Amino acid sequence: MRINLSPEQVAPVLTPLFLAWGATLRFRRHGFDNIARARAEGSRLVFSIWHDELFPLAWLHRNEGVVGVVSSSQDGEFLARVLERVGFNLARGSSSKGGLRALISAYKQMHAKGADAVFTVDGPRGPRHEVKPGVVYLAAKAEAQVLPVRVVMSHKKVFDRAWDRFQLPWPGARCDVYYGRPFPVSLVKGEAGMKEECARVRERLNGLVKGR
Repeated sequence: MRINLSPEQVAPVLTPLFLAWGATLRFRRHGFDNIARARAEGSRLVFSIWHDELFPLAWLHRNEGVVGVVSSSQDGEFLARVLERVGFNLARGSSSKGGLRALISAYKQMHAKGADAVFTVDGPRGPRHEVKPGVVYLAAKAEAQVLPVRVVMSHKKVFDRAWDRFQLPWPGARCDVYYGRPFPVSLVKGEAGMKEECARVRERLNGLVKGR
């Protein structure tokens, strides 16, 4: 017998599990002064991350009021319910459904609340580790800077059948978090210009952790 549970039913169970799991992780931050310096200067940031490295970062930056751009898919609904419960603001949509609406919502919230945002730059369906234009649009429109962030987990379960090869750190794993230097992006005209800006974001992300 198959039991279908709604996100509203599952979130109250997943949230304490997520919080307890994350509390076992051993974090080491590298380059965190890049965030502190940007915030001290009054700059808004768009945390730019790969989809498969989401779990540790969601725990680490909970209760900061960061605006999370989350897919409007059913899977995204489960994630959204948990993120909302741990202190994220939400902008719903994706590149395939409601994407423009989500970007407008994120932009408005960043300005109204003086908040940063987080963007899985290759989500919600990939291709894996290929930057899509959404992060460039959001950062440029919000006059924010792109902040590349990577995570290296010492022990993890990799879901090889998932499009992103999602990484779930085992309880007690060490998570090294690398924050790059924030940088501005531009809404250049033409497809070639946008591809160049996306490639720049990808290069900064890959440069944080060589060979991964």
